[in-house]
Amino acid sequence: SARSSGGGRQELAVNATLLEPQVLNNYFRITGILLPDEEVDLTFETAGKITNIHFQEGSFVQKGALLAKVNDAPLQAELKKLEAQLPLAEDRLFRQQTLLDKDAISQETYQSVFTQLETLKAEIELVKARIRQTELRAPFSGMIGLRQVSEGAYASPSVIITNLTKISPLKIEFSLTQNYINKIRPGSEITFSVENDLEEYQATVYAIESRLDIQTLSLFARARYPNSDMKMKPGQSAKIRITLDQIDNA
Repeated sequence: SARSSGGGRQELAVNATLLEPQVLNNYFRITGILLPDEEVDLTFETAGKITNIHFQEGSFVQKGALLAKVNDAPLQAELKKLEAQLPLAEDRLFRQQTLLDKDAISQETYQSVFTQLETLKAEIELVKARIRQTELRAPFSGMIGLRQVSEGAYASPSVIITNLTKISPLKIEFSLTQNYINKIRPGSEITFSVENDLEEYQATVYAIESRLDIQTLSLFARARYPNSDMKMKPGQSAKIRITLDQIDNA
C-alpha cells in the first residue's frame, strides 16, 4: 500500500504469477527429405520383342507379379522338344538298371545312360531359366511408375520398362552437425511435418553414418515412418523436430 496526497492510504493493483514446476523440452529443428524404402528401374534380363504388358501405370503391384513379357516362342518350342525326349531317356535308364542288377551290363554302360538322362534334365532346366528371363516380375511390392515402352517394342537389358517404388514405409534423410551426433542414435524418436499438412508425425531413427563429412563436419542419418496409408510421397521435404533432452522439474 502507499499514502495518498490526503494523508490516507491507497491500494495498488499488482499482477502476480504463481511459479510451478513443469516439463521443459530441449529440441532443435532441421529439414530433411522423404525417400522411398526401395526403388528400382525395371529392365528385362534378355533381349527380344515385347509381346505383353500386364501392369497399369500408377498402380500397386505385389511382389512376384508378372509385369511384362518378351517373345519366348523359340524357347517354348525347344523346351517341348526336350521334354518329349525325357520319358524315353527315363525308360532306357530303368532297363539299364534292371540289366545292371542282373550283372548283364557293366557299371560303365549304366553310368553312360544315367549321365545322358541327367544331361537332358539339365538342358530342360536351362531352357526354363531362359524362359524366366523373358518375364519381367516385381522384385518387391510397391507402386508402378510410368510406362516407358509399348507392346511390340524391342527390349534389351539396357531399356528401362518402368520403375517400381516401395513407399510404405518411407525413409526420412537428414544431416546432423557434430554438436548433435552424440545426442541421436538408432532408436531415437523424431517428430516431423510436411507442406500443406498441419499434423505432426512420428518416425524412428534406424541408421546413422559412421563418419563425419570432412568438408561440412556433418553426417547423414535416416529415420523410418510407416506411411501405411501411403499418403506421403517420396521427394517431399520434411520439417523435423528432434528432442535432445527433457527437464521434468523446470
